[in-house]
Amino acid sequence: MAPEVILAMDEGQYDGKVDVWSLGITCIELAERKPPLFNMNAMSALYHIAQNDSPTLQSNEWSDSFRGFVDYCLQKIPQERPSSADLLRHDFVRRDRPPRVLIDLIQRTKDAVRELDNLQYRKMKKILFQETRNGPLTESQEEEEDHVFIRDEVGHRDRRPEVRPTQSVQNQALHYRNRERFATIKSASLVTRQIHEHEQENELREQMSGYKRMRRQHQKQLIALENKLKAEMDEHRLKLQKEVETHANNSSIELEKLAKKQVAVMEKEAKTAAADEKKFQQQILAQQKKDLATFLESQKKQYKLCKEKIKEEMNEDHSTPKKEKQERISKHKENLQHTQAEEEAHLLSQQRLYYDKNCRFFKRKTMIKRHELEQQNIREELNKKRTQKEMEHAMLIRHDESTRELEYRQLHTLQKLRMDLIRLQHQTELENQLEYNKRRERELHRKHFMELRQQPKNLKAMEMQIKKQFQDTCKVQTKQYKALKNHQLEVTPKSEHKTILKSLKDEQTRKLAILAEQYEQSINEMMASQALRLDEAQEAECQALRLQLQQEMELLNAYQSKIKMQTEAQHERELQKLEQRVSLRRAHLEQKIEEELAALQKERSERIKFLLERQEREIETFDMESLRMGFGNLVTLDYPKEDYR
Repeated sequence: MAPEVILAMDEGQYDGKVDVWSLGITCIELAERKPPLFNMNAMSALYHIAQNDSPTLQSNEWSDSFRGFVDYCLQKIPQERPSSADLLRHDFVRRDRPPRVLIDLIQRTKDAVRELDNLQYRKMKKILFQETRNGPLTESQEEEEDHVFIRDEVGHRDRRPEVRPTQSVQNQALHYRNRERFATIKSASLVTRQIHEHEQENELREQMSGYKRMRRQHQKQLIALENKLKAEMDEHRLKLQKEVETHANNSSIELEKLAKKQVAVMEKEAKTAAADEKKFQQQILAQQKKDLATFLESQKKQYKLCKEKIKEEMNEDHSTPKKEKQERISKHKENLQHTQAEEEAHLLSQQRLYYDKNCRFFKRKTMIKRHELEQQNIREELNKKRTQKEMEHAMLIRHDESTRELEYRQLHTLQKLRMDLIRLQHQTELENQLEYNKRRERELHRKHFMELRQQPKNLKAMEMQIKKQFQDTCKVQTKQYKALKNHQLEVTPKSEHKTILKSLKDEQTRKLAILAEQYEQSINEMMASQALRLDEAQEAECQALRLQLQQEMELLNAYQSKIKMQTEAQHERELQKLEQRVSLRRAHLEQKIEEELAALQKERSERIKFLLERQEREIETFDMESLRMGFGNLVTLDYPKEDYR
């Protein structure tokens, strides 16, 4: 199983390069007759495959091209692993080799399988023959026959005379033998054992499937939580964006309202200034009209007085002729009228100058007042913008803090779920390992129980063998006794036959007693040695199993500690990355705030400066125009009511 297949329980899919990895593992198994990690629990092997380096060939007897081919196949990173087309161009595949290597290997395999078939055939022939004589064998008898027959076949073959089976048994055995060249006849015990192993494999497969389902479920939970947190963050950002847009719209509306208000105030002030100017002009004109009427009235009075005075002077002068008097009076009258006309024209000119000058001054004053109102409006607008910008900055800072709080909370939730899932995964792995340990211990206990159960049968068989040897020895001694008895009876007188027979019988009884004692002693020693040997072997197996299970448990604990440390390091990196991102975002926000405030201050300065310069140019232009019109400095001008006189 390739590492990405194991990691695919958490990280998704994999591609066809997993078969390239399997090819490399198959090469190691073909070379070393066992796969890597073959003596390890399947769960522990998974941890090794996923975490440790790729396996390699242990022996140095293999060629460099073969070692390179295996290492090439077992690249742990899938992207660096070759494809099948790349492997076909490898030196190990393209090298020169004898054309009959595979044929010889196949022939050797056929011979080995055929020899195994012959062995199984002989075993089945014996089983079938015994079934024809004694009926079907029980499972215990079959297991006993398995051990005895295999030992006889491998060691010195069966020395017993072959009993020929019946024709039907021969035909049945021949049918089993010739059914298929590579077929192997299986006994009931072998089938039972294979079924038991298959059930164990199914149990392990079910355990692995449950483990995979759990890992996939954990991955689904993490993905679901990540999607939920992402949706929550998107909703939060959308809410903040809407709030920013609402604030911007409200600010724009407030600025528009302020602009309309200022335009209305300016229009009102302009209307008021126009009305005041008109009223001021009307007041000046009314006063000037009144002054003109008074001036004309005084001129009339003065004209009458001068006319009467001239008449009196003429009346007193009797020497002057009347015609001459009339001419002189007319001339004085014309001179007086001319003088009064000049004075009236001068008065009208002074009034006109006074009117123009005061209107000009009033316009200048109105313009200055309008400039002050413009300055007030632009300052009000800029202050409003600054207030809105400060409110926007405060809102952005508040948004940044709320986003930061949400990010930390989401990271804590995600990391907490990840740690909970890892703890659940580790707990499941420990439970699987403990269940595996208990199963191994049960299997070993069952094996020892079967050995103890099988031991009396083995001991009985060995006891029967010793008993047979004893019986053979007794038969030999009986024959020797008979031969000695016949010889003694032949060479001794008849009167001594009774004594000789008694002595020979006593000697035979004594020897048989010695043989029986030796038999009992051999039986006891055999049973004691077998029991001791079995106890030592079982204890050694128990000790080896405990050591192996302890090593696997230590390996699992080390793997889980490593995973936990890696997860904690990942969490620490995520936290540092988040802190760095948050601090960088806050720095950018503060920089943006400073830049916007600086830009606003710059805009304020430029607009006020531009306004003051424009107003200054307007006043300067107005003063220059007033100067061209003949008016002097209008700044210190007052309103003297009679200065035109």
